[in-house]
Amino acid sequence: MTEPVASKLDVGTGTDVRSIAALTRKATETGAGLPGVVWLGGYRSDMTGSKAEALCQEAALKGQACLRFDYSGHGASGGSFRDGTISRWLDESLAAFEHYTSGPQILVGSSMGGWIALRLVQELKARGQGDRVAGLVLIAPAPDFTLELMEPELTDEQRQALERDGFYEEPTPYGPDPNVFTRALFDDGRKNRVLDGLIDTGAPVHIIQGMADPDVPWRHALRLVEHLPSENVTVTLIRDGDHRLSRDEDIARILAAVNGIAASA
Repeated sequence: MTEPVASKLDVGTGTDVRSIAALTRKATETGAGLPGVVWLGGYRSDMTGSKAEALCQEAALKGQACLRFDYSGHGASGGSFRDGTISRWLDESLAAFEHYTSGPQILVGSSMGGWIALRLVQELKARGQGDRVAGLVLIAPAPDFTLELMEPELTDEQRQALERDGFYEEPTPYGPDPNVFTRALFDDGRKNRVLDGLIDTGAPVHIIQGMADPDVPWRHALRLVEHLPSENVTVTLIRDGDHRLSRDEDIARILAAVNGIAASA
């Protein structure tokens, strides 16, 4: 199995250029007829996490092309995390998709990456490239999380910090540094809402959601289903599954979902 190729892609213009780090594998002759796989990570996660690694290793075994990359301010990419918004990370995702992939692709979005995956489909369809999406696998998807999940829970102190400082911080169980949420992220989230109408993906969707997820309630995944008009939508609820869904059995479910879509493409 060949090692992934590391590269950098400059996105943006002038003083807003940021260097996006990517790891890619090209399709082999064995997998030439299969759709490629694109990993879209979550908030403050990076492309070397266990789910992303397993996904790309599985793709390599089948000869599928695979792309994973870090948004600006994440992992090995340049740029400041505090400058990040859904629109900014979506632009980088579109640039990476267009630069590194060809033909149909399966989008695998984790948490915030699920939101970006849905927006990516909308943008590709608007460009007349909707057929480039062979399917979506959404892991604990968090579409519209700033408006739907976070704003209703903001404390008075956090609201004041957003107005006064433009950001607030809160501790996270997923790393030593606190999460940072900016006013720009909240404002931009409203511009990228997807749960305000139908989301016509034109492709099969498989949602995998833990019912013990402390960050994205499992009912949020069911609400997303209500906005997906396609008949080909599958939801897998894992009763004891957390937000990360990184256990061996969770990863096996994710790989099975991706393989199922690839086999039917």
